[in-house]
Amino acid sequence: MKNYEQALQDADTVCQREPLLTKGHHIKAQILSGLGRNKEVLKEFIYCLALNPECNSAKKETQKVICEVFFSASENEQQNSAPSTQTGPKALCDGQMSPQNPLEEAGGHANADSPKTPSEKPDVPENTNSSVLYFILGLHCEEDKKALEGVIPAAPSGTLKRQLPSDAEDKELDVNTPEKIPKKDADSSPQRNANSLEEEPEFTIDATDFECALCMRLLFEPVTTPCGHTFCLKCLERCLDHAPHCPLCKDKLSELLATRNFNVTVLTEELIFRYLPDELSDRKRVYDEEMSELSHLTRDVPIFVCAMAFPTVPCPLHVFEPRYRLMIRRCMETGTKRFGMCLSAENAGISEYGCMLEIKDVRTFPDGSSVVDAVGISRFRVLSHRHRDGYNTADIEYLEDEKVEGAEFEELTALHESVYQQSVSWFASLQDHMKKQILSHFGSMPDREPEPQSNSSGPAWSWWILAVLPLERKAQLAILGMGSLKERLLAIRRILVIITRKLNSRQEMANNAQRDN
Repeated sequence: MKNYEQALQDADTVCQREPLLTKGHHIKAQILSGLGRNKEVLKEFIYCLALNPECNSAKKETQKVICEVFFSASENEQQNSAPSTQTGPKALCDGQMSPQNPLEEAGGHANADSPKTPSEKPDVPENTNSSVLYFILGLHCEEDKKALEGVIPAAPSGTLKRQLPSDAEDKELDVNTPEKIPKKDADSSPQRNANSLEEEPEFTIDATDFECALCMRLLFEPVTTPCGHTFCLKCLERCLDHAPHCPLCKDKLSELLATRNFNVTVLTEELIFRYLPDELSDRKRVYDEEMSELSHLTRDVPIFVCAMAFPTVPCPLHVFEPRYRLMIRRCMETGTKRFGMCLSAENAGISEYGCMLEIKDVRTFPDGSSVVDAVGISRFRVLSHRHRDGYNTADIEYLEDEKVEGAEFEELTALHESVYQQSVSWFASLQDHMKKQILSHFGSMPDREPEPQSNSSGPAWSWWILAVLPLERKAQLAILGMGSLKERLLAIRRILVIITRKLNSRQEMANNAQRDN
């Protein structure tokens, strides 16, 4: 069908899913060849050789493509300088297509009876940076080597460098006999070149080549965006909290943000693991220290400054601000799944008392915002507070009710029963539409506990009734900070009495108005 564009899309998908599959890159190179994109063909075939150095078909195709890419531009220049001979790049390429290629023979020896000419003298490249290319092409001619060096500039030294095992021996040999290599060595040089390909090369990698452009540290959990840039996973997520664009090229990443498909780039991770083990160990140690610092439940506890929360009472939240997206994500990553909820205060910044919430579920939307289902678990008092990456943190101490015994316990039990029945009566007196709204938001009223002091924070029903009562936040906050269950029950009783009187007064006024009419 020769539908190269569709085939190229399929090949790209395969290479993205299986980056270490040699056959995938080989097929992609053949498709690109059909489209005439030679430079990309060369890149894919080099991938094949990097993954499988023994792939003979990839070696042959790489020879052809290198000739087309690197020598086509210099062919006219070489012909003008030497019109009567064919010693330029074109002749070199033609020589590589012959079956006598030393690389194709994979260890064969030169014919001792064949006449030796200067162009047939085997040589090993002195430039270490381009030695891989010489071995791919199987070049062993002094004149052809000089022609190739005129076309392909030497790669800069200092970043990624391949050291071949035979380089040191060959350099010493070239110094001793610069004009001609002995016949014995000439016969064995193709064998030595083929063997050097089989030996595993040594790399010298600069750690700065694997730095994240956002945090300027070694890449940790590297993720590559559709536009081709690689960042640390945590760094990229923080940038996407503010805008769905690539931090470098500003390309749109809305689809990536919607799918949350942050897959780690396997090749980059493997290279760092293999060639930068010490740097990776230091980077992981720093990351573990940061996670440990974020895991404390009494020091630098993350604080969500928003609404009033109570123990045992559900507290659903819509999180859309970048600072709170980061805060919730860190709570999930550390495994604590907890954060504090406080009210805002004009002078102090946050209220003196708050409630610790535990995350039960997080549902993320395509725009990056989320709905967090949380429930209160305990009360605390703020000792000091500060900021971290935009959100509040605080050092806290947890609050518990004072325990009573003997006659005080009997009095507390009677009071507990009385206030509970009073709360049930008040809720039953509400209109149906008000009951429906309360039940949809807070759930049903918890049952009365047989033992009022069984929970260190007090009975669950008492917090539920405080959450649904029409109280000002200051009054709710004052009751939240009480350390005595008896005082809290008495406060609830007084509030219910006041609310009941107001309701009765309004009802009497409505009845009187009807009689007057």
